[in-house]
Amino acid sequence: MPNNNRPRLLVARRVPAAVAARAEAEFHAYVTDADMDAPSVVDFCIRHETPAVLIGKKSGLQAEHIAALPPSVKIIANASAGYDHMDVAAAHARGIVVSNAPDALTDCTADFTMLLILAACRRASEYERIVRAGWGKSFGMTDMLGMRVNGKTLGIVGFGRIGRAVAQRARGFGMQILYTDRRPAPPEIEAGARYCADLDTLLPQCDILTLHVPGGSTPLMTRREFGLLRAGAVFVNAARGSLVDEDALYDALTSQRLFAAGLDVYRNEPNIDPRFAALDNVFLSPHMASATIETRDQMGFTALDNIAAVLRGTAAPNAL
Repeated sequence: MPNNNRPRLLVARRVPAAVAARAEAEFHAYVTDADMDAPSVVDFCIRHETPAVLIGKKSGLQAEHIAALPPSVKIIANASAGYDHMDVAAAHARGIVVSNAPDALTDCTADFTMLLILAACRRASEYERIVRAGWGKSFGMTDMLGMRVNGKTLGIVGFGRIGRAVAQRARGFGMQILYTDRRPAPPEIEAGARYCADLDTLLPQCDILTLHVPGGSTPLMTRREFGLLRAGAVFVNAARGSLVDEDALYDALTSQRLFAAGLDVYRNEPNIDPRFAALDNVFLSPHMASATIETRDQMGFTALDNIAAVLRGTAAPNAL
């Protein structure tokens, strides 16, 4: 069958070569070489009567963009677990399916969360800078001491796929696991983790806290919540920067209320608050928790699976 008889697909974000190749093999696909913004997506869909769009953060479609889409659009596919960059309700109101890729990122994000925990607790950023600067002096028994991870109490906020995967890994470090969520998980899912009904109950018990919930307009972690953590705790965030009041986090780090933090996400990405870069007790990474070849391929493949299902008239496996 000639390619132009296949359903039109706009891939509006840069994707790995394997994802682009599959898109071009299965669809009449336009694969961008630079991330498109929302108005450009709308314009393309109007000009080409496009039924399917694979978007990213830059091309996040808000209500005004969705209202301008042509009737041809049947599905907007996200190649990520998060979808807070678009207006899902507005899409549903127009009968447009929205999908995400909830499973593709789980293992790599959980792995990376453990990296953040270990790096923050064991002062990895400081140690690396010392060696890169030439080292030059020996350290004694009382110098540059980190915090042991083994045996510590880990608090997990959000016990969904990623939170549970972090718990699984933390058990290998002999950690005691507490979690909070909207409701307790079944015992077989908890696997020894202990449920706390709310943050106020969880926080005072935590040596290390990690967030695994969707972002929102109101910060989850403010001065109050950081104040409830055990003195000398470690804070980790590989979820969303919007979950954190960064002034409160900065104050907790500089006052030594927190021992350290491991951060992969920020409120104003990619232009982060420069104060954090100046702190020795923060391990920083540029929103890279899912950045492996295997995971990024699977994220794109999952989006294409959802698109293919909708365009053949069946339900998207990961419809929101």
